[in-house]
Amino acid sequence: MQFVRSKLYDIAFVAWTLLLGLSMPILWLCGSPSRTVRAVAHLWVGGMIVGLKYIVGLVHVERGRENIPSEPCLIVANHQSPWETYVLSRLFPDASVVAKHELGRIPIVGWFLKRYPMILIDRESGPSAFRRMIAQGRAAIAEGRSIIVFPEGTRKSVRDRVVFRRGVEFLYSELKRPVLPVALNSGVLWGPDRWFRYAGTVTVSYLPLIEPGLSRNAFRDRAQAVIQAEKDRLASELDCEDWIEALG
Repeated sequence: MQFVRSKLYDIAFVAWTLLLGLSMPILWLCGSPSRTVRAVAHLWVGGMIVGLKYIVGLVHVERGRENIPSEPCLIVANHQSPWETYVLSRLFPDASVVAKHELGRIPIVGWFLKRYPMILIDRESGPSAFRRMIAQGRAAIAEGRSIIVFPEGTRKSVRDRVVFRRGVEFLYSELKRPVLPVALNSGVLWGPDRWFRYAGTVTVSYLPLIEPGLSRNAFRDRAQAVIQAEKDRLASELDCEDWIEALG
């Protein structure tokens, strides 16, 4: 039954995306105003979250909201599934999201990503990619928006260690903003090594801020360590060892 529910969600995802895609010509004729594009994107994300709740049975709770600063910050989270890309963009609706350049090629979704605005980076461009990322990050901060980063670069199994790819430490040192580490356990219910989406409750845990001023390496080591420890604790709450053992 859970497999069927997961496949029904896939159908709903495609249908909802195509429906919202009908707004693209209108937005384009109006000059693709960022605020309107973001509103439509948030509507799309909201539909995805509703579908996960009522079709799949996948919901979430938050912990540690007292750690969220009132000022713009870097929001650094582990990455286990598409789930957190939906939910964090809804929880922080004014934030910009750092994402892979390739995502901009996805039909309909890519059009919105480029105008959201996202911070799309092409890692193969080398140092120039980091310079553009920092410049766009400064622009977002200047506009009063936080920046969401998934520094692992791609989805990871709940079994994998949290290891950052290069990039986020440059944002930390150059932007000189506090960092909000975020740990989550979405991969237990919807991950790259899961057969389909499972019903359950994902926990989003906001950890104490990492203030600016550390060296790049010290920041990276601390952020990895605190997210890893909390991720392991959250995963254990969902008894993920049972299905990890079943996967071999």
